[in-house]
This record gives sequence, C-alpha cells and structure tokens, in this order.
Amino acid sequence: MIVVSGIQPTGKPHLGNYLGAIRNYVKLQDEAAAQDGKCLIFLADLHAISMPHEPQDLHASTLEMVATLVACGLDPAKTVLFNQAQVPAHAELQWLLMGTARMGWLNRMTQWKDKAGKNREGQSVALFSYPVLQAADVLLYQATHVPVGEDQKQHLELARDIAQKFNNDFASEEAPVFTQPEPYIPKAAARIMSLRDGSRKMSKSEPSDMSRINLSDTADEMAQKVKKAKTDPEPLPSEMAGLEGRAEALNLITIFAALAETTPDAVLAEYGGQGFGHFKPVLAEKLVEVLGPIRTRFVELKEDREALDAILARGASQARELGRPTLDSAYRALGLVRN
Repeated sequence: MIVVSGIQPTGKPHLGNYLGAIRNYVKLQDEAAAQDGKCLIFLADLHAISMPHEPQDLHASTLEMVATLVACGLDPAKTVLFNQAQVPAHAELQWLLMGTARMGWLNRMTQWKDKAGKNREGQSVALFSYPVLQAADVLLYQATHVPVGEDQKQHLELARDIAQKFNNDFASEEAPVFTQPEPYIPKAAARIMSLRDGSRKMSKSEPSDMSRINLSDTADEMAQKVKKAKTDPEPLPSEMAGLEGRAEALNLITIFAALAETTPDAVLAEYGGQGFGHFKPVLAEKLVEVLGPIRTRFVELKEDREALDAILARGASQARELGRPTLDSAYRALGLVRN
C-alpha cells in the first residue's frame, strides 16, 4: 500500500481541509504503516505557481501548512512529509509525461474550465497542464491509493490514462513503468460548505473570512462565526428528508456529525425540533473541543521554523530516494540517455 496525496500550501487551512482531507491522512498513515506500506504527503508548492501568488508569502504559508499537518496528527516518523520544490523529479517526470498526455484530455478537465473562465487565452500554461504534474506526483512513487474528493476524481482518471498509454507505448506488459493508482474516497470524508452559502464549498479563496472556520481561529472567533452562520428560521427536523432544500441547515448538521464522528441522522435524532438558537452554541462547543488542541499545537509549532524546515528537508531526502527508480525507468523507456 503506497498512499500519495498533496495539499495546496496557499491560504489558511480551514475546517473543510481538516474534515475532508487532513483527518483522513492521519488514518491512512496508520493504515499504511500497519501494512508495512508507505504514506507520502506533500505540499503542492509547484502547483501554487500556476495561479497568481505572492512569492514572499509562499514559503511562509508552506511552513504553516507543515505545522498544521503535524498539529493535526501527521507523524513525520510515519509519513514522508515534504514540499514538491525540493524534489525536482516531480517537474522532470511531468515533462516526460507531456509527450504522452493529449490536448483533448486536458481540455476536458472541468477544473480547467472553471478556473480559466472566459479568459482561457490569458491563463498560464501551468494552469492548463497542471493535471499532468498531478499525474507525475502520484506515478513517481508507484502510488496504489490516492485520497481524492469527488472534484479530483477526473484528475486521477487522467493520471491512469497517462500511465496506461505510456506503458502501452514504451513498456511491456511484463514490465510496466507505472502502476495505475486507485482512488481512495473515505466514506467518512465530509463535504463541508461555506458558512455564508450552503451551495459553495468552504474555501481558502472565499473573500469573507466569516465563510470558514480556520484551524488557527480562537475559541471566540469560532463561536462568532457559528453564531453568524447563515441558516433559516425553521427548527431542525428529526429526519434527513426534512433538510431537503435547506443547504445551510444541512451544512451545520454535517459539520457537527463529522466532528462528533457520528451520522447526520444521529444528530437529528438528538436535536430535531430545536431551533438554531439552541443548536449553534452546541456546535461551537464541539468545534472548540475538537479544534482547540490542534490550534494550541499549531501555535507552538509555527514558531519553530528551524524544526519545520528540518521536517521538510528530511522528507524531501526520503522522497527523492523513493522516486529515483521510477524516474530512471521513465528516462530509459523513452530512449533518453543520462548519467
């Protein structure tokens, strides 16, 4: 079992990142260790430059994300934790795969369409081709399991297509260069929406900070954001069917259930019939209970820049070693000679 996943280092990590991805990273690192496998989690700083960014902020936010991941339970002794920029093989393999990837495949990527909008001609080449870098990210380590949300399944399918075409064109069935990774979609991964609009995912890029619970928020800030979260005047129903058409109410129930590691049905069975005036303070308490210790650890870690740099350097050294055999095989398969 080889688990590989990346997370953008830009912006403040929030509750959606924690419940949708980071908490599952911790579970996966333990599962991989139990099977004598490997878990590699990287900060996608090369991906970050596909969009406008402030260079001086990128390193700082990368270190903050490392602090966040460790505070949430990722153990550098169990997980190879690194940033892409320290492992040049990611960019090298992307270029080797660019000859296999097809324009038509990339044109069909829904995230390209969403991010580019109507001004496709004005977007960077990196934004168009970053799914090929994503493919390189996982193929480099012969990943068997890649944690993905529904919005990233298409990109993993592209990675599988690239791996299959490369193997067909340049390798043999007996000795393929790349393993085809399988999507890992944890059943417990919650889809957390904005506190201001229940139809939109909670996002780092949302202009209003009130739309999200940041992992760095204080207890008072969490309580204020929950208090002001958009809801409706109706009381909570006793069954899920009663939440149909009530996106904001559904979101708060989903958040509580995910934090309590229970089901939305169980939450409604307990709180059905009550109004949000009663439920919101209970939700705020649960947020502080779960995220409070994480915030405390994060604040301690983020001040120790030397320790964070050391974690990244050690992880990058391990990643370079793990990726070298695959990169060498890809060069050989393409007929490229290097020392």
